[in-house]
Amino acid sequence: MITAALVVLLAAPPAAQDPLAAELDQIARTASSMVDGDVVRRIQTPRSVATILDKNPRDQWAAADNYDVDHAAFIATKKTLIRLSRLCTATCDVNLWLPVPGAPDRIHIAIRNVNEMSQFWRWGDLHQPMPAEMKAVLETGRRQTVKRRPGMVSVLAPVYDSLGDIAGLVEVVAAPKANPQENVK
Repeated sequence: MITAALVVLLAAPPAAQDPLAAELDQIARTASSMVDGDVVRRIQTPRSVATILDKNPRDQWAAADNYDVDHAAFIATKKTLIRLSRLCTATCDVNLWLPVPGAPDRIHIAIRNVNEMSQFWRWGDLHQPMPAEMKAVLETGRRQTVKRRPGMVSVLAPVYDSLGDIAGLVEVVAAPKANPQENVK
């Protein structure tokens, strides 16, 4: 009897073995259809896009100081992400990540949410090297469950524009025992 139960459990997909991962996967799936990639592409202003990779030897924070957004696009997307996070029974965030134009190996977090949870975001970084899991989602369009940090689960899912092109991705992330001070420096 125990052997039969073990075979069934091992044969089940990973999400079925982890109820939190399964819940996050459903929210990520919903996010792929609800987050508007056309609006997402308008979040960062052209001036901000043009300076995101600039390095000023006299001011290491110049690119971050020049980062600005189209407020209507940013707020509309942030509200959608907040609503999506409320679908989760655990403490959850839904973050928006966008590729850095002109740097295919870089990504930046365009919108973080209230609990400031992420398995990928590094405090203070405007952009960072693109993790392999994010690159896979952007290339294949398939959702991916990630468990890099102990006690955290993320599901990465693509965000599409009206032409069906991938504009970015969402990270739906939760920690059963969330630490609200984790990213506070």
